[in-house]
Amino acid sequence: MKNLLFHPIGTIHTPYKDKYEAPRQPGGDDETVIGTIELLANKNFEQATDDLKGFEYIWILFWFNENADWKPKVLPPRGRTKRGVFATRSPHRPNPVGMSVCKLIDVNGRFIRIENPDMLDGTPILDIKPYLPDIEAIPDAKYGWIEEVEKEGIQFGVELSPLAQQQLNWFRREYDAEFIDQVLRILSFDPFPHPYRRIEEYKDGKFIIARKSWRIIFTVKDSTVVIERILSGYPIEALSSEKNIHDRDVHLHFHHRWMNSET
Repeated sequence: MKNLLFHPIGTIHTPYKDKYEAPRQPGGDDETVIGTIELLANKNFEQATDDLKGFEYIWILFWFNENADWKPKVLPPRGRTKRGVFATRSPHRPNPVGMSVCKLIDVNGRFIRIENPDMLDGTPILDIKPYLPDIEAIPDAKYGWIEEVEKEGIQFGVELSPLAQQQLNWFRREYDAEFIDQVLRILSFDPFPHPYRRIEEYKDGKFIIARKSWRIIFTVKDSTVVIERILSGYPIEALSSEKNIHDRDVHLHFHHRWMNSET
């Protein structure tokens, strides 16, 4: 077969600079995030976006430009069994083409704003298509091994230590604790070390899960997960010297309130 040549039609701007920051699927973040697709200039793309405003959702085809190779078998976030890459949404594909359906906010010529993208900042965009719910929505469709994993998955109860509960209350009062809710969902499904869930062994039989720039220490006994405490992912030295850290003020406040105290 002859090689095919793709020309990106633009790029997307999102707050996600690192792959660990981006959600696994559109809308997978804990808060509403806005992304902007910037189409290339001098290509008549302003005309190509005519009539797009009337659609509530759009398909976005993009290129996983951060991936250098592909894998026939991959370990997906759900479960602990490697699966054929064509049975997953993994970016490690022979042709690293991704697709996401996102809510359309507005169209302004070459600029298209969408809600809750799952792409890294600067991702090349290959194509845009309208989402047609009467054709593309099949709510009763089977979803293969994922359905089996969900049925067989062990559910863990999640509890908070007195310290973790105080910290969570502080977050909800002073800032935003939405990221904790996703951690609780992850740990209730499978709290053991997994690279895609950013769970590792910690020390003294404990585990640590990373979520954005925060770390949560927890233990597992039988079918119960106990969250012991929340930690900042930044050392105080870095926060003091580096001014461009995301949520720097939140982390500084957290350090002064919690990092030197057990109560």
